Amino acid sequence: MKLLIQGGRVLDPASGADRVADVAIAAGRIIGLGSIPPDFTPERVLSAAGCWVLPGLVDLCVRLREPGGEHAGLLESETAAAVAGGVTSLVCPPDTDPVLDEPGLVDMLHMRAAALHRCRVFPLGALTRGLAGEVLAEMAHLSERGCVGFSQADRPIVNTQVLLRAFQYAATFGYALWLRPEEPWLSKGAMASGPLATRLGLPGVPAAAEVIALQTMLELLRGVAGRAEGAPVRLHVCRLSTAAGVELVRRAKAEGLPVTADVSVHNLLLIDTDIGYFDTRMKLRPPLRQQRDREALRQGLADGTIDALVSDHTPVSADDKLLPFGEAAPGASAVELLAGLALKWAEQDGVPLQRALEVVTAGPARVLGARLGTLQASVGRLAVGGVADLCVLDPAAPWRVEPAALISQSRHTPFEGHELPARVRATVVGGHVAYEADAR
Repeated sequence: MKLLIQGGRVLDPASGADRVADVAIAAGRIIGLGSIPPDFTPERVLSAAGCWVLPGLVDLCVRLREPGGEHAGLLESETAAAVAGGVTSLVCPPDTDPVLDEPGLVDMLHMRAAALHRCRVFPLGALTRGLAGEVLAEMAHLSERGCVGFSQADRPIVNTQVLLRAFQYAATFGYALWLRPEEPWLSKGAMASGPLATRLGLPGVPAAAEVIALQTMLELLRGVAGRAEGAPVRLHVCRLSTAAGVELVRRAKAEGLPVTADVSVHNLLLIDTDIGYFDTRMKLRPPLRQQRDREALRQGLADGTIDALVSDHTPVSADDKLLPFGEAAPGASAVELLAGLALKWAEQDGVPLQRALEVVTAGPARVLGARLGTLQASVGRLAVGGVADLCVLDPAAPWRVEPAALISQSRHTPFEGHELPARVRATVVGGHVAYEADAR
């Protein structure tokens, strides 16, 4: 289809572009940006007057719950939710049922996602068989099938020897390890340790649970990278939640270690006191922490220590939330809110608009890097010749988060009732209009 997006303010953090311009699209590619080819005759014109036209969002953590978790979410409903939030590319963790530790399961996921013709889905392969943390999965075969990295999701590796072997193997073949730092024995609580956990009588998860695990990961990375003389192994730290964790990543980057990091929208905007009177919508993993941690996370995201903001979209069934706080399942739906929450953070902290957009577009695309293959030069950015993945955002359309209006099959969100400063009007994926607000 030949599509013309007309009259929008084009914002591209990767290039710094900020101007009112038309965007011409043909055969799934951007063929004109500002200067439209004279022989271009659009089949459809999409007015973006008063709106921002930006690269499609890249979300590094979206659980689709398929295969195996259809009671909480479906590939169809969750990808529909993603494009409604302006997300054109997403990374899904391997903690499905069965676990993504076999090439055939990855092939099936790719096939199902392609048939839906919505957003691009980039799976993470299981680092160990069944995510049991004992035997490394067939990483080479999973990589050949398109896995962009290897992860344990929320299941830590107890045996440090297995983790060391994973780093060594990844260094040999240039793979990326996506690991959430969580010491298994200290992380068994229901919420973050602190005065509130004590008052509520809930077992706490100390900041040390993250710090100890992250120190271990960085030390193993340091040793492997040092022996390999710059081997292409890379560590992506998933969902930082503590001030101490941010400082460790900052020092590692200053040292030159190949490490990147992300933070979830929940830990960026909420703290433990938001739990109120045992509100299970606030039961998350990692848990909500104290104000000083949130301030450090915000500063780290603003100054580039943290590379990306993620939704950490985790559909949870109603039955799993209708339990006492300590027993309720952690997780929340957030992929539809990612753009609005990024802008809300920017408004609250005075962060430049381009940086707020970068952490959900070019920043996460850089984390994926070469694993994007032929898409590396165009995902997360707007460029002539690049794939036409775009989001049209209306900054003059604030809206209130109402769970009943969400598309995700699971509608539990800690942001219910929050005012978000902008609404997605349209999402284009590969030149195809995958979502229009008026079409709902």
